[in-house]
Amino acid sequence: MTMQTEVVPTTADSGATQTPQRDRKPYHVRLGSWWWALPALVLMVIVIYVTTIAGGFFAFTNWSGLGSFDFVGIQNFVKIFKTPELVGSLWNTLFLAFGFLIFTNVFGLLFALALNRGLKSRYVLRTLVFMPVVIAPIAVSYIWKFIFDYNGPLNQLMTGIGLPKQNWLASPTLAIWCVLIVMVWQNIGFVMVIYLAGLATVPVELEEAAAIDGANPFRRFRFVVLPLIRPSVAIATTLTLIQGLRVFDQVVALTGGGPAGATQTLALEVYQTAFTYQEFGFGAALALVLSLLILIFSIAQQWATRERSNQEA
Repeated sequence: MTMQTEVVPTTADSGATQTPQRDRKPYHVRLGSWWWALPALVLMVIVIYVTTIAGGFFAFTNWSGLGSFDFVGIQNFVKIFKTPELVGSLWNTLFLAFGFLIFTNVFGLLFALALNRGLKSRYVLRTLVFMPVVIAPIAVSYIWKFIFDYNGPLNQLMTGIGLPKQNWLASPTLAIWCVLIVMVWQNIGFVMVIYLAGLATVPVELEEAAAIDGANPFRRFRFVVLPLIRPSVAIATTLTLIQGLRVFDQVVALTGGGPAGATQTLALEVYQTAFTYQEFGFGAALALVLSLLILIFSIAQQWATRERSNQEA
């Protein structure tokens, strides 16, 4: 009897006999793949880019907001840096921005470390710390204005413990610190959440190993935790710096830029110049200076963070 064996081609053999099909990649974006995003893109271009370019153009004019205008070149910018009040507004803006950057990140990180793990009530405490973030800044500022009032709760508390009353919002020295306190108080919870997200990525085993090796809590934070949460540090510092440079609501509600311009900021100068004094061209120049300031500091911060990461790599 003759035995016949049937040879079944394997997958490799059958694949070798077939002509491989190459992935065909389109050389152009088809309308059907992005038409749904077109309205949002058009709106973004109009609202952000077109208005920014138009504002940059009017910064070199003397337009009042209505009627005709003349092209004045860089006279608006020369006027900005030759006016002592505007230079003072620039320094106030930088003081509030960097004070907000430092204190918000320090306290936000401390709260994140305290409420990271271990406490049973940490979720309730996190909610309480985060609650001021969801309240409108203008509403928070009016509440604090009542607290800082001469006959308000803060001065009553000081009188009760034997301290003299203070004109918190009427003093050129204290007013800007009051604005900074309100800014920091409301945004600690926001920064805390950013750092909590970073701390969640730190392995517990590394901290335990460092503790076994004899590292104290400060050294564990310095050499174990901090290097691992540097992306969170970069995000938090960038956002707080930009928000500090754009401070507006707290100043308007608490002091209105006073007393004697002690709390005047560039954002408030832009609003008052363009819409109160009807000097739209000069206000656009102030807005352009503020935008460039935010852009420069943001790029510098990102560059510093990137350079540090590259050196460590």
